Amino acid sequence: MELIAWFLDIFLHLDQHLNTIIQLFGVWTYLIVFIVIFCETGLVVTPFLPGDSLIFALGTIAALGSLEFKLLLLTLIVAAIAGDSVNYALGKFVGPRIFHQKAGRFFKREYLDKTYRFYEKHGGKTIFLARFIPIIRTFAPFVAGIGSMSYSRFIFYNISGGVTWVTLFLSSGYYFGAIPLVKHNFTLVILAIVFISILPVIIEF
Repeated sequence: MELIAWFLDIFLHLDQHLNTIIQLFGVWTYLIVFIVIFCETGLVVTPFLPGDSLIFALGTIAALGSLEFKLLLLTLIVAAIAGDSVNYALGKFVGPRIFHQKAGRFFKREYLDKTYRFYEKHGGKTIFLARFIPIIRTFAPFVAGIGSMSYSRFIFYNISGGVTWVTLFLSSGYYFGAIPLVKHNFTLVILAIVFISILPVIIEF
């Protein structure tokens, strides 16, 4: 329970925790957020890490001058593209073995099944669309690897999706995060981002 409460606190107060990280680690903050986004998109065991909300919060902080926007944009885009590429490779080489195992503590079979259905419905563009849907975002490249999607086709959707996803949320945070109404209701804004992100899944359900 304490671990869940800790994750919720970080999630709901991302701006405060990010400011603390910047104060403690300075320029190393870019590496830290790179690792978080890389793991959120690249490892099937970490779909719980923040994605949309973290990028939006980083945009807000960049608007205040604590982080450099262009460097942040480049860092997060590379992390998103590299994460999906690693996830694809994992799906291609170890996916079939994992898929036939029972669900573990972190690996949830139902997440993979849901992503398969999403993939069947939307085809190759799933790699692009999944960028905007939590959990499915983590499993889509993994499923692409299992399904032996050609890498040339995968990398096109990977790059276009990664660039669009990061640019959209980082720019939104940069231009809207400093608005007093948004700044004073940051937790509600983060919750709204998450709700909008999972809305397609809710509608499908």
